[in-house]
Amino acid sequence: MSGSQGRRDILKLSGLGIAAGVMSSIGAGIGNVLTPEQAYAQSQPASLLRTVLDRKKLIVGTGSTNAPWHFENEKGQLTGMDIAMARILAKGLFDDADKVEFVKQDPAARVPNITTGKVDIVIQFMTISPARAQLVAFTRPYYVEGAALLTSPKSKYKTFKQLTAAGKSVKASVLQNVDADKLVHQGLPQAQVMQLDTQANVIQALDSGRADAAVVDLSTVRWMVKRSPNAYVDAGFSYYPMLYGAAVRQGDPDWLNWVNTCFNVAMFGHQTEIYDQAFEEFFAQKPPARKPGFPPF
Repeated sequence: MSGSQGRRDILKLSGLGIAAGVMSSIGAGIGNVLTPEQAYAQSQPASLLRTVLDRKKLIVGTGSTNAPWHFENEKGQLTGMDIAMARILAKGLFDDADKVEFVKQDPAARVPNITTGKVDIVIQFMTISPARAQLVAFTRPYYVEGAALLTSPKSKYKTFKQLTAAGKSVKASVLQNVDADKLVHQGLPQAQVMQLDTQANVIQALDSGRADAAVVDLSTVRWMVKRSPNAYVDAGFSYYPMLYGAAVRQGDPDWLNWVNTCFNVAMFGHQTEIYDQAFEEFFAQKPPARKPGFPPF
């Protein structure tokens, strides 16, 4: 066989292999959903993955009072981006997004409830940090949070460009903490800082005109502008990125790896429906189209 003929045969076989692989995956996704029994057989005996599959439901620690992450709708049902991430896992485990039990908890209970085994996983707008990672195992991030600037149609300065140009004339409200002044000045170096005791008062200062801008989470800006476009404006600038991830108990690589796999498929693969719908519903944004090729994560 000549060298050129050999290369042609290899290319032909390679092309057939790729096509067969894609079609095989599509077929598996349609008609050959992995059963809990099959998944069970692949996990380590001590892994939480086996426990969850045997129990036939997922137990998730989360909150209920922080839109757009976790809150109750008009029917009293939990909803939000964190809730959607939990349903992605239930769908992956049981092919049923409703097979999940939510344990409502205070943010202070996130780490204790994981380490004591009260919940299988915490999905509660949890910022990933090296210090926390000494206590729990974090999944891959599912959102990049940040600080952003919320303004009002009634504000004298509505855009980031206008706020920056106004310099010392700008008053910015922010939630009170030791780093509040530093946080505001990273975005608006010359602004006057108004530290307030609650997030509600931070927003109220903007509503009343006492503040020209409120420095809040990017997700809060997008949620409020989506809900009340006539009352709030996104100034168009965000900064200070922070990673949000779910947390599981340390020492169980099977469970952690499975959760990461499920999140990856939901965010970047071929089963993006729940993630995309939630992202648009709560943040008024469509995730970019996934394109075959180099991994984006």
